[in-house]
Amino acid sequence: MHRSLKTTTAAAAAALILATGTVLADPVTDDELVVNGELELATEAEPAAHLDGALGDRIYSGWRFRDTETRAMQKDDFDNPMFLFVDAGLEAWDTAEGTEGKSCADCHGAIEDSMKGLRASLPKVTDKGELWSLENFVNDCRETRMGAEAWGWNSQQMKNMTAAIGLQSRGMPVDVAVDGPAAPFWEKGKEMYYTRFGQLEMSCANCHEDNYGNYIRSDHLSQGQINGFPLYRLKDQGPVSIHQRFVGCVRDTRGETFQAGSQEFRELELYVASRGAGLPVETPAVRH
Repeated sequence: MHRSLKTTTAAAAAALILATGTVLADPVTDDELVVNGELELATEAEPAAHLDGALGDRIYSGWRFRDTETRAMQKDDFDNPMFLFVDAGLEAWDTAEGTEGKSCADCHGAIEDSMKGLRASLPKVTDKGELWSLENFVNDCRETRMGAEAWGWNSQQMKNMTAAIGLQSRGMPVDVAVDGPAAPFWEKGKEMYYTRFGQLEMSCANCHEDNYGNYIRSDHLSQGQINGFPLYRLKDQGPVSIHQRFVGCVRDTRGETFQAGSQEFRELELYVASRGAGLPVETPAVRH
């Protein structure tokens, strides 16, 4: 049904530009991401060797591709609308639920200690050989330790919690495993990244590798880095998860999408995360 795309032909690229009205615009280079006037977050880095030159000699945060007002929102936690949801997640961390009457804090202690670095290493392979995203770990704790119902992958409660957990890794470099037990999952994610979907027959690479820095309609295409998720998306006027964007991107190709939390999207998440290896976690970021 889907064809693997290793390179985009000149004809396909030209068709994409003509169909969508693409205009060239490089990522911002004259601004720095310094949060609250004290935490400096690098917005570019050298690409990892496993990318084999796919993104040239630099990888860039999506922050570099946003307008001045949007970039400014992320510089100050008071102005960052995502912190309303972070606060809700922090409250939920300390709230007992389920038949066991336990909270996250009862097992894990202070979130700033126990969750530090977790976001930067996910997705990862569990002891059972399964590839899990952060949402899997959250629901495993809820069901097996708290005796509580699992949250929906894109539910507000889940995005609140993953934002609160992700914040504890802010500033730490993305460092997901792509070898060993993770290798077969990473390879499947890579294959999916270069696979054309939908009536438009477009892959992730068509936008985020072949055309990043260009404008398609009003959207300044980034490299599709996910080091800021879950984030506040102004277009949606609310929090958005990684898989929520995957769903939206596949639908934009006018294709039938996979479900959020599916094996396919977890594999894609691993591969896309590895494309940003070395960039710091920005959670919670702000984007258009």
